[in-house]
Amino acid sequence: MDISKDQIATLLDHDLHASAQMLHTYKQALQYCKIIPKQNSTSARTSLSSRSSSPSSFNASAINENEVKFKIASCHSSLNETRLALAEMEGIPSKARTLQMSLLMAKLFRNSRHNRYAIACYRECLRNCPYVMEAIIALAELGVAAKDIISLFSQTSYKSGRTPFEHIDSNRWLQRYVEAQCCVASNDYKGGLELFAELLQRFPSNIHILLETAKVEAIIGKSDEAIVNFEKVRSLDPFLITYMDEYAILLKGKSDYTKLNKLVHDLLSIDPTRPEVFVALSVLWERKDERGALSYAEKGNILLSLKRPEVAVIAFRGAHDLRADLRSYQGLVHSYLAFSKTKEALHAAREAMKAMPQSAKALKLVGDVHASNSSGREKAKKFYESALRLEPGYFGAALALAELHCVEGRNGDAVSLLERYVKDWADDSLHVKLAQVYAATNALQEALSHYQAALRLNPQNEAAKKGLERLEKQMKGVDPDAPEEDEENEVEDADEEPDEIELLRE
Repeated sequence: MDISKDQIATLLDHDLHASAQMLHTYKQALQYCKIIPKQNSTSARTSLSSRSSSPSSFNASAINENEVKFKIASCHSSLNETRLALAEMEGIPSKARTLQMSLLMAKLFRNSRHNRYAIACYRECLRNCPYVMEAIIALAELGVAAKDIISLFSQTSYKSGRTPFEHIDSNRWLQRYVEAQCCVASNDYKGGLELFAELLQRFPSNIHILLETAKVEAIIGKSDEAIVNFEKVRSLDPFLITYMDEYAILLKGKSDYTKLNKLVHDLLSIDPTRPEVFVALSVLWERKDERGALSYAEKGNILLSLKRPEVAVIAFRGAHDLRADLRSYQGLVHSYLAFSKTKEALHAAREAMKAMPQSAKALKLVGDVHASNSSGREKAKKFYESALRLEPGYFGAALALAELHCVEGRNGDAVSLLERYVKDWADDSLHVKLAQVYAATNALQEALSHYQAALRLNPQNEAAKKGLERLEKQMKGVDPDAPEEDEENEVEDADEEPDEIELLRE
C-alpha cells in the first residue's frame, strides 16, 4: 500500500492540533493554580470538615504549578514556539527544576543558538545523573572537551556517598563513551569507531552503541557495515525510529527499494510525525515523485538531485551552521561545483581539510574541486593518491582517480587501478566503473563480465542495468546512442511544420 502525501499532511495536522489542545488545557490548569490560593484564604474561615470534603480543594493540592509550566513549555516546544517555551521555563525557580526540566531548557537554549546557556543546562543534567546520553552527545557537539565532561561525573559521586575514584573506576566504559562522542564531534571518525568497537565488546547488543556506530559508518561511507548494524538494531527493537532516516538513505543508495518501502511503512505505523519519518519518506518519494519529496523534506541532497544547486547550498549551509561535519562539507562543495562556483567550493573543501586533517574524504573533496577544471587535474591526481595512501580502502577516491585517468586518456591506468581493487573488495560500484572503462576501449566481453558481476552483488544497481542494456546493443552492432524507432517517429512528428500536418490530413 502506497502512502499518499495528503494522508501524511492529515496526520501532521492532527498532531499539531493535539499539541495546541494540550497547550490550552495546561494553560487552564495554570490559571486554576493561581486562583486556588485565593479560594484557600477564603475557605480558611470555614470548618475543616467542610474543606476536606471538597473534591476541588483536594485536586488543587495535588497540582504542582512548576510541572504545569513545564507541560506548557513542552507544548510550545512541540509547536516550534521556542521563545514562548523558554519564557515559560524561566518562570520555574532553578532549584525547583527536575532533570527533565533542565534537559528541555538545554534543548531550547541550543535551538535558539544560546550555546553558553545550553552548555550550563546540559552540565547541570550530568551533575544530577551521569547517564544522560543526550547531554553527553550535546556537550561534545558544542565543543566541550572530554575531560571536562568526565569531570562532571565526580561531582555526582559526592551525592552518592562514594569517592570520585571509585565512581569513575567502576564506570570506565562511560569515559570511553564520552571520548568516542568527542572524537565524532571533532570529525575524528576513525578514533570514534575504534572506541565504539571497544564498547560493543562489553555491550554487544546495546542498541544505542550500535546506532552510534552505524551512524558514523554511514558518514564515512562504510555503507555495508552501517546497513548490517541498522538491521541488527531493527531486529532488537522494531519500534525504534532514531537514525532510521540514515538507514533509509543507505537503502536508497543500494537501490534496495523493497526494504526501503517496508521501512517507511513501518515507521509511519509507529509515529508519522517524527522528522526521521519525513526524511525517509522524502527518500522514497524522490524515486516516485520528486516534487512530493521536495515539499516534505527540503534536504540538500534532494535539491541537488533535482538540479537546484543554488537552493541546495542554502540547505547545506543550514546543516553546516548546526553542525559542521563531513556531510555538510561534501554537500556544500558539490552544490557549489554544480553551478560553477569553484572558488567557494575550494574554500569549503579546504575548510573541511583543516577541520579533518586525517580524513581521506576531506582530501578527496579538495581533489574534486581541482578535477572540475582541466588546469587542476594534476593537483587533483595528487590529492586522490594522498587520500588512498591515508585510507587504501576508500572506494570514492579510487573511483575518482580512475575517472581522472579516463578523462586524460589513461584508460590502461584506470583499468590497472580498478582491477587491483576488485580483487580485494566486492563492491558493485567498482565493477560498474571497470565495465564502463572496458566498454569505452571496446573490450566488450570484459565489460559484460563486470556488469554481470555488479548485478550479482546488487541486482538493483541502475547504472549496471543501463550499462548492460547499452553494451548489448554494442555487441549486436547497433549504435547505443541512436534513438529508438518510436522516439524517431515522435521527433519527426514534432519537427513537422503546421502546413505539412494539414497536407497529411488532406
